[in-house]
Order: sequence, then structure tokens, then C-alpha cells
Amino acid sequence: MIEQTTDVATASPLLRLVRPKQWVKNALVAAPLVFSGSFLHAEAVERALLAILLFTVASCAVYVLNDLIDAESDRCHPVKLLTRPIASGAVSVAQARLLLGTLWTVVAGSAFYDPRLAGALVLYILLNVAYSVRLKHVPVVDLFILASGFVLRVYGGAVAIRVHLSFWMFITTLCLALYLACGKRRQELVKSGAKSRAVLREYTAPLLDSYSSISEISAIVFYGLFVSTTRPELAITMPFVLFGLFRYRYLVEVRSEGENPTEVLWSDIPLMLCVLFWAATSVYVLLPR
Repeated sequence: MIEQTTDVATASPLLRLVRPKQWVKNALVAAPLVFSGSFLHAEAVERALLAILLFTVASCAVYVLNDLIDAESDRCHPVKLLTRPIASGAVSVAQARLLLGTLWTVVAGSAFYDPRLAGALVLYILLNVAYSVRLKHVPVVDLFILASGFVLRVYGGAVAIRVHLSFWMFITTLCLALYLACGKRRQELVKSGAKSRAVLREYTAPLLDSYSSISEISAIVFYGLFVSTTRPELAITMPFVLFGLFRYRYLVEVRSEGENPTEVLWSDIPLMLCVLFWAATSVYVLLPR
């Protein structure tokens, strides 16, 4: 009985270590599947689902590595001290390293399935390793590294189903990701100062607000260009895009949320409904008539 209890107790921290709530980001891998109209083809759907699974494995590896590297600084953060399993001592360093090795093995094995997709996965991991080791301390560069993860997910989705990635989709994803990254850094700065992250000494709240505004406006403009030049039928989705960005900005500046963008999505019903309606409307209008 004691042995079973121990197993259950250790399962939960290990699951928290790979951050299941963050896996929703990997839904971006399916964006090319939807916008290319390939979602009615079984093979394309199968390849996209596998790509989502592989990016989930790769992102789990990144989270484990990040927590291993940041364990000491996480102990200085009022929230991460309690929620990060390695920092809190719920998961040992040896357990985390074993899990990390297993995840990396799965990613390496993807090269036998699709070398180009594996290349995107490896680049995603390498950028995040560089971020964890050094680039997270370089102002502005850290924002673009955070954003690159979203862009690589979309690129990986396009590679997986063998479709061309629209330049406008690429730049829209980059701007949206920068918007989220700036909001994240702003809330970290406001709530914790530079105690939990050294790079925050290089930022000010007004500077990050200006970065957010530039990214937000750019995302709207480039999404509009994507719609007008590539998928005119998606014009009906513009109100959802505008509402989603406005709602997120409200949550960041009025409710002081945004330090964890995924948590914001899971916790705010209007924002979640907006994303679901946008996705459902996009699929509906792209159905063949």
C-alpha cells in the first residue's frame, strides 16, 4: 500500500513538470491544415496530428530542461517556488534528467519518419536551449526567441502536410507571438521586478507596453493582408481576431494577468469562446461548397 501511494504521489509532480496546460500551444501546428483546406484529407489530418504529438514531446523536453536550469532562480519566485516540481523538491534532478533523455530520444526518432519535420523540432529545441543557457538574458532577443517557438510550430505543421506556408501567415504568427511575449514580460516585471529574471532589469513597463502595441497592430494588419490576398472567405473572422486581442489586452492591463498566456486562455471564458468561435468559423467557411 505504501509503495502504491508513493507511485501516485510522484506521478503528479512529473506530470506538472511537463506542463500539460501549455500543450494547447501546439494546436498552432494545425493552422496550415485548416488554412490550406487540407482538413478533409485523411492523410493530411493524420500527419498533422502526429506533428502535434511530436511538438508536444519537444515542448515537454524544453520545459524539463528549463526547469533544471532555472531551479535556483525559480526558488526566488513566489509562485514558481510552489508550482515548479524541481524547485519545490517534488521531482529530483535524477528523475528530471531521465525524463529529459527519454523525450529527446523520441524527438531524434522522428527523423526516420520525416526529416524536415525533425529539423523543425531540433531547431525548436536548440533555440530553447540557447535561450535557457544565455539568450534569456539578452533584452529583445529573449522576446524573439519566445516568439520563435510559435512560428516554428506553424512551420512544422506546414512541413508535415507538405503545403506552402504563406508569408502573411508566418509574419502574423510572429507578431501575435511577440504580443504575448511582451505581455508576459510586462507582468513579470510589474509583479516580481528583476528578482526572478535578470533581463527584467533592462526593461520598463512603458517600453514593453509600446512593444505590445506595435505587435498587436502589426498582427491585425498582417492577418488582414493574409485574408485579403490568400483566403478572402476568412474576412468574416476579423471581428473574432479584434475581440480576442482587445480582451487579452484588457486582461493584462486591468486584471494584471498575462504572466502565463496559456493560463489566461484557460481561465477567461470570453477569450476561450472567442478562440473556439474563430476556429469553428474558419473551418466552416473553408469547407468546399
